[in-house]
Amino acid sequence: MKKKVLACVLSGILAVSIFGCGSKSMVATESAMENAAYDDMAYDSGYDTTESASAEEAGGGAVTSENGIEEVQETDRKLIRNVNLSLQTKEFDTVLENMSQKVKDLGGYIQDSSVWGSSSDYSSSRSASYTLRIPSDKLDEFIDVVETLGNVTYKNESVDDVTLRYVDVDSHKKALETEQERLLALLEKAENVEDIITIENRLSDVRYELENYESQIRLLDNQIDYSTVYVDISEVSRVTDTGKQGFFEEVASRFSDSVYVVLMGLRGFAIGILGSLPILVVWGVILAVVVILLRKFVFKKSKKNKKNTDQTSENQQ
Repeated sequence: MKKKVLACVLSGILAVSIFGCGSKSMVATESAMENAAYDDMAYDSGYDTTESASAEEAGGGAVTSENGIEEVQETDRKLIRNVNLSLQTKEFDTVLENMSQKVKDLGGYIQDSSVWGSSSDYSSSRSASYTLRIPSDKLDEFIDVVETLGNVTYKNESVDDVTLRYVDVDSHKKALETEQERLLALLEKAENVEDIITIENRLSDVRYELENYESQIRLLDNQIDYSTVYVDISEVSRVTDTGKQGFFEEVASRFSDSVYVVLMGLRGFAIGILGSLPILVVWGVILAVVVILLRKFVFKKSKKNKKNTDQTSENQQ
């Protein structure tokens, strides 16, 4: 009985082993057939499978820029810097001239500028707004110089890290360039008209996408290489103190500001009256003539009414 049981167990193990070996053999056969079919397709399309295999072996499965992701070193960060500045100055023309000259000296340029207002011996109300493009490696030097030209009342700097976006766009661009080269190689080998038309259509799409990514790269490079500085300049006759003050210093400053505002108001009123004298004289003459005419008209009317009243009284008597 024990011999029969042992024989059955051995038979079962042998059957399982045979079945397992057969299954592995079938899987291996199917895999080989699929690889052979892929190689045939790649050969027909002109694509060398050895390049892909060698690339995979060289990469070792590591993440590279070929698949759109790349490990970026800290020194290779792509940063876009923007700065906003507001200045007050008593020497408006000098500040504009010195700032423009400094922009040229550093290799930058003025993207946009506008100046408005008027200036005289009695009042200063001119303002200017500039949009400047400064080389990124010269930005700090430019800001230090501008801050010495006038009284800085506002300063803000923003930094936009576009490293991942830049790497992604660049990797798409490289992938499209590779596809373009392969399509050109296939186009040379194509003999069927239908294949030629299909390849040319795809090649046209690739070139359009490639131009789009190249345009994005140029725009990012310009924004990265040249920082944007927005400068607002105001001409004032009294510079605002932006430093830290104590209690009594702040009270004195506020009192001085109030006196200054009152004096400037009286001055403006006097200037307005004196400057408007010709107009006031003309209106005064016109008003005087109107008053005289009205008085004459009222006098004549009252005299006529009195005469009519006297005649009525005499007739009643």
